[in-house]
Amino acid sequence: MNDQTEASFISHLIELRTRLLRCLFAFALLFVALSIYPGSSAMYDFLALPLTHALPEGTRMLAIGVVTPFMVPLKVTAMAAFALALPFVLYQVWAFVAPGLYLHERRLVLPLIISSSLLFLLGMAFCYFLVFGQVFKFIAGFAPKSITPAPDIESYFSFVLTMFIAFGLSFEVPVALVMLVKMGVVSLEKLRAWRSYFIVGAFVVAAVITPPDVVSQLALAIPMCLLYELGIFAAWLATRR
Repeated sequence: MNDQTEASFISHLIELRTRLLRCLFAFALLFVALSIYPGSSAMYDFLALPLTHALPEGTRMLAIGVVTPFMVPLKVTAMAAFALALPFVLYQVWAFVAPGLYLHERRLVLPLIISSSLLFLLGMAFCYFLVFGQVFKFIAGFAPKSITPAPDIESYFSFVLTMFIAFGLSFEVPVALVMLVKMGVVSLEKLRAWRSYFIVGAFVVAAVITPPDVVSQLALAIPMCLLYELGIFAAWLATRR
């Protein structure tokens, strides 16, 4: 390795460290800001609204662990801070790899980063505002009258985090299809031919990831199928241009 190559390698490492520090700083800044206002406790209360509305009146959630009432709200705050910082993090990734891309690749990557960030957040919002309420009401309707549901806040957070990731990633289907087509991995004809297989796969994935109720499975599988069609259309537009 000559001196010029070594200097270039070191400069890339320095730039990578700088961008990682910027991402950590953005995350830390948002975490501190959200901890101050509206506060970790208020954020957890907001996250728990779909479940508390489905529980019998007067029922409250439980905190079994000693430090759980302190740690779980902080985890919720960290999750919200990461979600808000995601566009900035993806931009730093794009800015790091952009010098090694061709001009037409740069024009493609930035819109993909913006759309992937928005779609991930849209998937989380769809899960919270439209899915959780129906799922918890459906599950609470099957509880025997002799049982008073009182979920643990740690279990609830783990469930919510899993659902957010599942819906956020499922909403990335259009972005993934556009990238596969532009990279030449698959063609539009193949995507159209695989439509029926994707529908079956979407329902299988929904059955594995979501709780064992029809509402949540349909709420994940149907949007995935619609997003698949949207991805085919977006890939057609991208190749046409």
